[in-house]
Amino acid sequence: MKVFNTLSGQKEEFIPLEDKRVKMYVCGVTPYDDSHLGHARSYITFDVIKRYLKFRGYSVKHVQNVTDIDDKIINRANQRGISTQELAEKYSRSFFEDMRSLNVIPADENPRATGEIPKILEIVKGLVEKGYAYEAKGSVYFRVRKLADYGKLSHRSLEQMKAGARIEPGEEKEDPMDFVLWKASKPGEPSWDSPWGPGRPGWHIECSAMSMRYLGEMIDIHGGGQDLIFPHHENEIAQSESFTGKKPFVKYWLHNGFIQVGAEKMSKSLGNLVTIKQVLGKYSADAVRLFVFSAHYRGPLTYTEAALEAAERAADTLRQAAHSPATGTKLAQTSAEDYRNRFIEAMDDDFNTPKALAAVFDLARDINRLESEGYSTAEARKTFKELADVLGLTFKAPETGPLDARLLAEVSASVYKELNRPAIFDGNAGAEKLIENLITLRGELRKARQFQQADTVRKKLEEAGILLEDTPQGTVWKRKR
Repeated sequence: MKVFNTLSGQKEEFIPLEDKRVKMYVCGVTPYDDSHLGHARSYITFDVIKRYLKFRGYSVKHVQNVTDIDDKIINRANQRGISTQELAEKYSRSFFEDMRSLNVIPADENPRATGEIPKILEIVKGLVEKGYAYEAKGSVYFRVRKLADYGKLSHRSLEQMKAGARIEPGEEKEDPMDFVLWKASKPGEPSWDSPWGPGRPGWHIECSAMSMRYLGEMIDIHGGGQDLIFPHHENEIAQSESFTGKKPFVKYWLHNGFIQVGAEKMSKSLGNLVTIKQVLGKYSADAVRLFVFSAHYRGPLTYTEAALEAAERAADTLRQAAHSPATGTKLAQTSAEDYRNRFIEAMDDDFNTPKALAAVFDLARDINRLESEGYSTAEARKTFKELADVLGLTFKAPETGPLDARLLAEVSASVYKELNRPAIFDGNAGAEKLIENLITLRGELRKARQFQQADTVRKKLEEAGILLEDTPQGTVWKRKR
């Protein structure tokens, strides 16, 4: 099993620090607004990594933080006239609801920055005592130039990084590259007591503190989006390894690529985001997961409605294989083990989900073919569901409201009137019966080669949110999404 390590810039054999035990930390959200599809990609990615590690026999302890105090939270709370705690709690709940809807397994620990102040202060004090950090006007900064290997994660030199560094108004840094560990509080901001006066933690220090508290000083996997490589993860390495006496903080750094809208990445700051709630209002969780898995996790993924529609159709194909009645009795001639081995080979190669998905879809097609030929597919279905579970697929259709019987009755009346045919339906019939009646009518028209009239039926149903699909087994309908 190999994973791509951002630190080395290449694939490495995956060997945990402690035999079959994996310690994994994933950077969490800053809850000041609803989470978007870019967040979904990251957390679905690390969810399937965790699921696959468990599938391969590892135990996984997973920690994912919540940054519940931050400049963005303070500014948004002030705009709305509420406390930072109220704002952060609202959007934290919203995030966890989104994760449940996407079938993301919860982390073992979800520590919040505001609940980890003692550990944060312990590390900051230690860095000051060792000379890696210094106090200035109530804030504490980390001395970047004290480290000869600073930049080893992002593979940049200090001079390259210095080009974008600057000292903000009110900061008293010794060097523009230095970063804040503890921020002196401003009037009206939440604050905690410290040896340097009232203040709050900087962004980078909280992840080091939480990782060390819940997982220890050295961990196997640290994950997050590629936008976190610099400065966030670079600074985590600097402060963590300086505090522990140069113990390697993380063995494998894994970073997922962005979701793009056109040429730009999806982000709150660019205003081009699509929230998870908006996506799940139109598509199933399985479709979102299949969309995410359609590209390798390290590569870019372009958002379009067409891509989500295609993912939903793909999800329908898998649902059909999962839910079709297993009636065959003959002994199958092919083994599902071949597909399982293909799946493992793909996932062992840095979690290559596009290739793993190909094996799952080929298995689904084989199940459907064998069933149509009268073969038993019990063992194949068992493997199919096992692999689908590794991908977190549920085979549940998108959640939609009840069919509107009144609307469909009006559509039926409109169809018969437009075709100048006597109404032969019961206006009080249930919605599904009304749809079936119109499908029967369309079939009669097609048989009589009255294709234009048959198409009228199809179009009227589509306008009412019902899509028809002609299959070898007959015409089937589904809700429009």
